[in-house]
Amino acid sequence: MAQMTMIQAINDALRTELRNDENVLVFGEDVGVNGGVFRATEGLQKEFGEDRVFDTPLAESGIGGLSIGLTLQGFRPVPEIQFFGFVYEVMDSISGQMARWRYRTGGSHHAPITIRSPFGGGVHTPELHADSLEGLVAQQPGLKVIIPSTPYDAKGLLISAIRDNDPVIFLEHMKLYRSFRQEVPEGEYTIPIGKAEVKREGKDLSVITYGAMVHESLKAADELEKEGYSVEVIDLRTIQPLDIETIISSVEKTGRAIVVQEAQKQAGIAANIVSEITERAILSLEAPVLRVAAPDTVFPFPQAEAVWLPNFKDIMETAKKVLTF
Repeated sequence: MAQMTMIQAINDALRTELRNDENVLVFGEDVGVNGGVFRATEGLQKEFGEDRVFDTPLAESGIGGLSIGLTLQGFRPVPEIQFFGFVYEVMDSISGQMARWRYRTGGSHHAPITIRSPFGGGVHTPELHADSLEGLVAQQPGLKVIIPSTPYDAKGLLISAIRDNDPVIFLEHMKLYRSFRQEVPEGEYTIPIGKAEVKREGKDLSVITYGAMVHESLKAADELEKEGYSVEVIDLRTIQPLDIETIISSVEKTGRAIVVQEAQKQAGIAANIVSEITERAILSLEAPVLRVAAPDTVFPFPQAEAVWLPNFKDIMETAKKVLTF
């Protein structure tokens, strides 16, 4: 197996599906000759041609409309929204059209569209580039939302997303693009959408998280182990649909839980998970389920983001409140 960064794994997944299915099309702002802002599509236009990998105007609404039109003609579009902070420009296409198409047509038509987009803090981007807006799309019925935390997961989940007949929002945390390498199979493989992974076994506390916060949570778990605590870390991988079975199974084992997200506390993913836990496993709980999240303000300018973003110390502090309750 090859050692890949997440950006290399994403590029490999796109290449795999472009080879496997002539109906797969990749397009977006600067994804062609330039290979994208982060080079996720580097080399793909040269290999597959301008008809299958191509640039679009700087208009997210146009990208969304084009995706819908192409899928109605039998294609499997994989558009890129250059940064997810710009998703507001294309929300009508996503929530008003793609998400409703199967229902609207009585199940006679699908919308096999995979929207890729980078997001996330910690890399000093300009305003509107780093926002964690996954809560917006996770609350829209009809959409699947994936956020991988490793290169291996990114490739397997992206292939699954492209092959899925429902619209999928595939979010890639910018800080993870080149932060580490991992062994990734060079051939094709898939990871089931909607299946979480227990990244670390534990018996005293369940930490439920996704994206870049998986790594902060694992670091916190290692530090807490030095103090005698056994912490289980669950990587959701898919935030819609949620793997409720894995979450509840872990909470029933540990009796305590915290939910960690990079987004603001009001953004909704963590709150929804807390609700699911209390509805389904309240009699197993030994303490309240707490959240670690960013403050309920807009994402700050780069000079302040290190103070604003949750980190392993915040996770440790919240974990101890639950462990000592």
